[in-house]
Amino acid sequence: MSFVKTLATLAVGFAAARGVQKMGGMAGLKDAMRKAGDPGGMADQMGGLAQKMGLPVQQDQMREMFTRFGTQAASATEATEAGLGTLMGAMTSAASTGAKGMGDMMEALTKDTPIGATTEANARLMIRAMVQAAKADGQIDDEERRKILDHLGDASEDEIAFVEAALDAPADPAALAADTGDAMRAQVYSASLMAISVDTEAERTYLRNLAQALQLDDAVVADLHRGMNRPPL
Repeated sequence: MSFVKTLATLAVGFAAARGVQKMGGMAGLKDAMRKAGDPGGMADQMGGLAQKMGLPVQQDQMREMFTRFGTQAASATEATEAGLGTLMGAMTSAASTGAKGMGDMMEALTKDTPIGATTEANARLMIRAMVQAAKADGQIDDEERRKILDHLGDASEDEIAFVEAALDAPADPAALAADTGDAMRAQVYSASLMAISVDTEAERTYLRNLAQALQLDDAVVADLHRGMNRPPL
């Protein structure tokens, strides 16, 4: 695995741990998966981040793969619902399918491309951004932590240790910003947006502090929120 693939996998891991209820339950989750390849959907969000990290991602290719992943994951969800008859079982199955599919796709896009130290460092930075944002409205509890880490089954010991350290560390937007170069400021903020729904005051306060620390002006922040279908601050 790589930190790039770990980053992609965590995006779904956080959705499984915290975001499913905020997506409108099972119906909302399946709708989001089916639209993963639509303009403005998960494919565009992940593709944009990958391009800024220097990965040779073609947006059309990303949309095609995410459309295939979304349809397969939604179908797996429906099959699980029919077999288990429980919402939680279906959500877990869908999230696991999604995490594996997303990670595999990112690996397929990058496996023949030299992933340099800078790209891996940027992926680690964005993992920290996701984890910090997820903790903005409180600590990640043991159950949420287990769900997040369960998606990293094929990650290396170093990658799992890095994620665990990020989960244990206090949220510190100033320190995160201090480690972020000018070229990655918008990407770090976008990674934070991917982990939350921006529907609590604690999340909005964290994002305001992060934007200030990253020296992002209001217009840039507003564009990032619109591009990722998140409410404005």
